[in-house]
Amino acid sequence: MAEALTAEAILAATEEVLRRYGPAKATVVDVAKALGVSHGSVYRHFATKAALREAVTRRWLAAIHEEMTPAFDEGLTASEMLRTWLRKLFDKKRLSHSEDVELFTTFKTLVSESSSGIVEYHLEHLVGQLTSIISAGVETREFATDDVGRTAQAVWDATQVFHHPAHAQEWGNPRIQDEFDAVVSLVIAGLRYNRVPSATGDA
Repeated sequence: MAEALTAEAILAATEEVLRRYGPAKATVVDVAKALGVSHGSVYRHFATKAALREAVTRRWLAAIHEEMTPAFDEGLTASEMLRTWLRKLFDKKRLSHSEDVELFTTFKTLVSESSSGIVEYHLEHLVGQLTSIISAGVETREFATDDVGRTAQAVWDATQVFHHPAHAQEWGNPRIQDEFDAVVSLVIAGLRYNRVPSATGDA
């Protein structure tokens, strides 16, 4: 007896089809053929091609979100953790742009479509992770802010040239790493600038 077709199986097959044919040429029929089912079987799980495209992009992003989870158990200061997290995000986006072109292009297309919920989904997870890092810095009095969530969004916005797909063509610039280091250093300095001195007078 054949195994029941699942949404997860469809999404896994869709990823492979996208990588094989590219987002412009891949079709639901191609996905169905890869699974050995009718395209109607795929549509019973995902009503439209757009819904399938968004679902597979969410699946791809979910893996990135998982890998980006801050490592609070490595003994890093909040500044070190923030720099490490931002560098890892930049590295992952650059790698996706150069080595996972089809899914990165699908993501980039969805980002440009106001009807897609992909941007909100992505921001909820990654800005949420930034919030947890900054909150940890506030707790240790390394960072100072009256609104952690708003500050996390500001850090995301200030560094978007290093992670927003609209800037992907700039990531090959030989000066981009120096620019990244300068911006992140400025962001960290800003977070630490108004730090309240300790009772002993230490800065």
